Amino acid sequence: MEATGIALRIGATFFFTIMVVFVKLLADEVPLGQVVFFRSAVALIPLVLFLMWTRDFPSGLRTKRPLAHIARCLLGCTALFASFASLKYLPLAHASIIGYLAPVLAVVLARFLLGEQVNGMRWIAVVLGFLGMLVLVLPSMTAATVDRSYLIGTALALAMAIFTAGAKIQIRSLAQTENAGAIAFYFALTCALAGGVSVFWGWIQPDALQLVYLCGAGIAGGIAHIMMTLALQHSEISKLAPFEYLSLIFAVLADFILFRLVPDGAFYISTLMILVAMWAITVKDSANGRPAEKVQTKRV
Repeated sequence: MEATGIALRIGATFFFTIMVVFVKLLADEVPLGQVVFFRSAVALIPLVLFLMWTRDFPSGLRTKRPLAHIARCLLGCTALFASFASLKYLPLAHASIIGYLAPVLAVVLARFLLGEQVNGMRWIAVVLGFLGMLVLVLPSMTAATVDRSYLIGTALALAMAIFTAGAKIQIRSLAQTENAGAIAFYFALTCALAGGVSVFWGWIQPDALQLVYLCGAGIAGGIAHIMMTLALQHSEISKLAPFEYLSLIFAVLADFILFRLVPDGAFYISTLMILVAMWAITVKDSANGRPAEKVQTKRV
């Protein structure tokens, strides 16, 4: 079943990248709260369709762990606001390098809070993936001008990484007993309500293209959250962490396809390192490890 979890994690990473591209295109044009509202409210459409497809709507929304859902929603909603806000202050690559601390933090938290057995191969894969990301984005950061705006963006990206790691821990815990669609549904509903409050601070009337971007971010985000939650039902956090670095490869490919930005040699070195990390966790760890579904995960 771990292969299913890995495939779902790769799919989630792909759709999260699409979401981020849409949000980046809107960062300087649409207020943050309005972006969060549309991204979350529109995400409810694929989430409800998924629950109907699995015949879990509305029965699948029942929960015996409301406090755990509240904790997950607060952590995830804070991370979402911080992530989108950081894109207004930092270049995408710079926000990414800080955001990619989340997989490393999540593995550490999974070890101590969930009791996951994180072996040496998993640590090697996570660190190798992180180093692969550094190879690509670090050169551009050395030329950055550090001013007040840059520091604000850095703080927001760091907050995003911390809260994202916490949210993943909570999702992994919830995924052992709760419906995957319900976990994503309550998160999207919470963020939609939080984003909706910002209407009192002023929204804009989006044009047709902006509306497409807003709805695209919501649909991609909804699909990504379903796939991520399902992945965490099948595999441990430490097993899936290296695959998050695929989003960097997807982002560079998106830049090439949409903006004709040709990647340099560092991209190919970075891609090789990330692929080796994925190979290590998929082949070597699977040969030596035990299936995630047999591992008892602590509740938090």
